Amino acid sequence: MSIQTRLQLLGVFCAIFISNQVKGQVGSSTYSSIGAGDMNNSGLTQNQAMGGLGISYGDAWSVNQVNPAMSVKNNVFNFQAAFNYKRYNASTQDSESTLDGGGLSYVTLSFPVKPRKWTIGLGLDQVSTVDYEHLVESPVVNSDLSSISRMRGRGGISEVYVNTGFELFKNFNLGIQGSYLFGSTIKRQQITLLDDDGVLAGAQTQYYDRMTIHDFGLKGGAHYALRTGDRSRLNFGAIYQVFGELNGKAYANVTDLDDASNLDSEGQVIFDNEKGNIYLPNKLGYGASFEKINKFVIGLEAQHQDFTQYESFLGRNDDLGKSFRIALGGQFIPDIYSIESVFMRSTFRAGIEFEQTPYLIGDNKVNDIGINFGASVPMNSLSLLNFAVKLGQRGTTEGGLVQEDYVKFSLGFSINDNSWFYKKVFE
Repeated sequence: MSIQTRLQLLGVFCAIFISNQVKGQVGSSTYSSIGAGDMNNSGLTQNQAMGGLGISYGDAWSVNQVNPAMSVKNNVFNFQAAFNYKRYNASTQDSESTLDGGGLSYVTLSFPVKPRKWTIGLGLDQVSTVDYEHLVESPVVNSDLSSISRMRGRGGISEVYVNTGFELFKNFNLGIQGSYLFGSTIKRQQITLLDDDGVLAGAQTQYYDRMTIHDFGLKGGAHYALRTGDRSRLNFGAIYQVFGELNGKAYANVTDLDDASNLDSEGQVIFDNEKGNIYLPNKLGYGASFEKINKFVIGLEAQHQDFTQYESFLGRNDDLGKSFRIALGGQFIPDIYSIESVFMRSTFRAGIEFEQTPYLIGDNKVNDIGINFGASVPMNSLSLLNFAVKLGQRGTTEGGLVQEDYVKFSLGFSINDNSWFYKKVFE
């Protein structure tokens, strides 16, 4: 069967079940079913607590994965990891449902080869996440039948990365990050046809789709600190992340319910582990922050990603537009030198972020706005307990969209150690 015939078959199959009435849904986010899923633009826990601030600011006690040039700030060995939990209340004009999900967010470490001059880091992180499940009821075109369609998706794109940051000259740092991108996204659509009396009409059908990605990415960053006083400075930062064409392979099948993922099952194979690629647009970010050293920071940052350039494995744009995100955030330390009070040595953070997501539903854009807060609490002289909370809203019930009111938690730790840089005097 030619590729053109297979694409036509897939198009007809999907067109039959176009929905206009969502009855219920569970999972992490309805919108992650579109394109490559939800993109991770907010960095690690300490960044998330400031609305994603991290392009222009970083400190010695936390890994900065957002801008590799900021890794020069890590003048001690640092190991950092975190878990996340998300809870959504998703609603349309006709229904409402509670969704949740969570898991490991990231594992990363950074160690200075030459403190404040050259640092190397590596880690495991999420680039995008697909996690949804929803139920759709709709009439079948040109028939007396109705369909019940249950759609599920899990997976996304992860990265294992190695980065390095170095001081090119005083107060100016550059960084580069190389990533191996990998991951599988599995989507299932189960179809049940009913007649006017609600009786099953024909066999239940399932469409199974598995897309696997394996390729490389690159991110560059720069940072410049302008001294404005003995204990203050203006920080400027920028990043550019290159994705482009990502190689992968696809398997897709239409068959009887619960048999589609079986390679030996009878059915219509659309893609049989065929090689191809998706096109993921590059990301640009920049920002500035004002820092009173060891006291407070406030910053403003933005990121852009043009998803009109996105192409799926089928070579089409999945109704995506330009993505724009802006964040205003900061942190405050009451008294970093306090000996008796852990509270006074803790770092308190807050921020607000607005994102015009790439998702387009008809002519409607999906916006996301949230407020963030969190803290890093000292566990001993160097290590920290980190947490962040975000309260937000994505989308609206107008125009047939889904509105998601959500809360996100991130809980992790930073283990810091400077002992390996001290030479032993006595054996």
